[in-house]
Parts: sequence; C-alpha cells; structure tokens
Amino acid sequence: MLKMFGAAGSGSVPIEATLTLLGIPYEVIEAVTWEEEAARELVETVNPLRQVPALVLPSGEVVTESAAILIYLADLHPEARLAPGLGDPKRAQYLRWMAYVSAAIYAFAWIKDDPMRIVAGKEHALHVLDRVNDRIADCWRMMDGQIAPGRYILGDELSVLDLYVAVISRFPPFRTRFYKSAPKMAEIVRRVDADPRLKGFWAKRFPFDEGWER
Repeated sequence: MLKMFGAAGSGSVPIEATLTLLGIPYEVIEAVTWEEEAARELVETVNPLRQVPALVLPSGEVVTESAAILIYLADLHPEARLAPGLGDPKRAQYLRWMAYVSAAIYAFAWIKDDPMRIVAGKEHALHVLDRVNDRIADCWRMMDGQIAPGRYILGDELSVLDLYVAVISRFPPFRTRFYKSAPKMAEIVRRVDADPRLKGFWAKRFPFDEGWER
C-alpha cells in the first residue's frame, strides 16, 4: 500500500484526490508540519525538508514535491486520462502549468507558514504576507490570461492540473480573490469542487465549511 505523509487541507490533498479517482488504496500519515515540531520530525524520516507531501511507494522509494507526485501518478495510469500523454499536443502546456503552480504560487507556502523565516522583525511580517498574497493573485491572473480552457484547464477532460489548482487556490489569499484574479479558472475550480466522485473525499480532507471562500 502507498503511504502518504500529508495533512488535511494541505498540499497532499490533490494527490489524495488523484489516488481516490484512481481507486488506489493508500494510508495517510497525518503530519501538520506547519504547526507541530513532532510532525516535522516525523516527516523528516522520509523528507529532509520536513515538509508534506511525501509519498512512499511499495518499494520504499520516496517521492516528494506535489507537482512531481501528481505527474508521476497520472503517467503511471494513462488509462485514467488524468494527464495528456507524451504524444499529446497538450502535453507541453500541461507540464508548463504544473511547474508554474508549484514554483510561482505554492512555493510561497514556506513563507506564509512563518514570515519570520525571511524578515528581521515581527513588525514587517504582515506587510510581507500582504505582498506575498498580492504576488500570488497576480500569478493567478497571468495564468488565467494565457489559457484557453474548455470545461477544464486543458480542454474537456479533468486532469491532475485541475485538481492541483482547485486545492492550491483555496490557500491564502483564498478563493474570493482567486475568482476575481482568474475568472476563467473560477468556473473550472467550482466544477472540480462539485465533482460527485469527490464529494465524500472533500468532506473528509478539505471540507467546504461556512465562510471557506473568504
């Protein structure tokens, strides 16, 4: 069985959603690394960065980085059609946007979890968070302006890119701002939210509690 070091509402969620759609059994080892030192120490046994997600394969091999895990799983199960194949003309843009969401947007989580990692004094922390959120919103805007979606980002089929965006867009600066910054993707993430195959999954791993869009 696959082992996923992750946490509810974290970057492990799009991977868990992918495994759910694929029907692959997996065990979640819950580790809220941004709050608990014990969780960071636990994750360090498989990932020296002490961050989730980290996927442990049946062979014992460890795969980290959310985008890499999603690409790996989609490629491993081409029959599920959760990503364009190697010969698909959509493949280049798929890889582009998977890397973009990871590097240009999700990577800011390290700062948002603890602004003191990069600022000299607490008096600057809120300003830094505001600037980070502005940058994230701008990155979503730039992505939205360069895509020509169908029902989903890459066309008419759900891909792991849609799952990735649907989850990461729920992190600060949250969905209300995302909807304004990325109106084309706003319709798509709502469609992912409402996917009946994931209704029970979302309720357990990233519930739509009152005020969640903020």
